Amino acid sequence: MPKVSSITRVLRIIEAVSYAAKPITPLELSQELDIPKPTVHRLLQQLIEDGFVMVDITGGIIAGKRVRNLGVELWQQRQFYSERHIILQRLVRDVKETCGIGVPHNMHMVYTNRAITDLPLQIYLPVGSKSPMWCTATGKLYLSQLPPNRRQRMLQNLSLDKFTKNTITDIDELNTELDSISKTGIGIDNEEFISEMVAVSVPILDKQHRYLASLYLHAPTVRISLKELHDFVPRMQKAALDIQDLVYELQS
Repeated sequence: MPKVSSITRVLRIIEAVSYAAKPITPLELSQELDIPKPTVHRLLQQLIEDGFVMVDITGGIIAGKRVRNLGVELWQQRQFYSERHIILQRLVRDVKETCGIGVPHNMHMVYTNRAITDLPLQIYLPVGSKSPMWCTATGKLYLSQLPPNRRQRMLQNLSLDKFTKNTITDIDELNTELDSISKTGIGIDNEEFISEMVAVSVPILDKQHRYLASLYLHAPTVRISLKELHDFVPRMQKAALDIQDLVYELQS
């Protein structure tokens, strides 16, 4: 059997931790990757010190800041950025409202792509903007995809500030909302982040049907209602599938 290099083992550990649906233990990594337990512990210690992975409150291993930063940078690769933007522009031509993509980064959602409507009244949230998770269509969709324990820890660490009269700040009420979004697969923002703005979002998934990002559509309420925005969801889901095809090419 050919000898596996330490570099290969490190990369396999980072990959396994990043893809895991929940915090993964060193024993699970050892069994899954067929790496001796002492070696796993040694490599994990180095990865923790370097910021590539971190220890969750439960003692499991999760992706660290440097892996999350790398994920955003890879998502922003120019070739795929441009191809995604073409898909978003087609969507805007069809629905006549601004759309874009938001990805989770640390404790916020970051807007990585945006295609703007030609209509005169617009919401200014440019690429690179950060938005809260608990009161946006993109963020609530992401939170709804998390395993219950991880979601609860996230909610307890979020500030849950009240931005508008509609912002949900009670954890139990927010959990009920997230449970509903988890079933429908559609994130909603009913004037919860910005007054007189509504938004909906649908997920972009990887090959294993795991959440990668949120494709959103937002608009001012003087032009369209949340119910009317919902009518565009099938068209948004088609655009999300087109973007997923680009992701699959990247993963091939």
